[in-house]
Amino acid sequence: MELSFLYSIPRTEFLDSFFLAVTNIAGSYGQLWLAVGIFLLFFKKTRSTGIAVLISYIGVFVFGQFILKSLVSRPRPCHIDQAFELLVKRPSSSSFPSTHSAWAFGGATAIFMRFKKAGIVTFVAAALIAFSRMYMFLHFPTDVLAGMIMGIIFGITAVKICDLAAKRKAEGLNSR
Repeated sequence: MELSFLYSIPRTEFLDSFFLAVTNIAGSYGQLWLAVGIFLLFFKKTRSTGIAVLISYIGVFVFGQFILKSLVSRPRPCHIDQAFELLVKRPSSSSFPSTHSAWAFGGATAIFMRFKKAGIVTFVAAALIAFSRMYMFLHFPTDVLAGMIMGIIFGITAVKICDLAAKRKAEGLNSR
């Protein structure tokens, strides 16, 4: 059923170019979100958000990329149907979860929790990245959904960790 959904996605030269650009911007390991997190560190107003984006990224990298992908070991759609013409090099890693989706939704969630307007923009970008994973025939819909959920959980958790650290720091300064 999931393969049927992937086959039903309309594909055109324009969409091929568009989603290839989305994939390239996101980076092979979601480096876009590393760059966003690092960029946010440069400004005092967004520093905590940058830290949250980076914590979320690391959480997804460790839990999603190394632990879950190894445990589940689900073949990618492009491994099942090797005749499907890919626009990118065939990945060797397994399919579940979509860590690109997780990195995108983790970063977008962390940003949204602090800055609603910017967060909406990043959620649109995250949705495009998530859909691109299916368009590119690299992930099943359930891989993407799991990645989105994981990213949201890591994004929320990262913001709460930053809030707790800030609270403890403030309490420590107040007790002096």
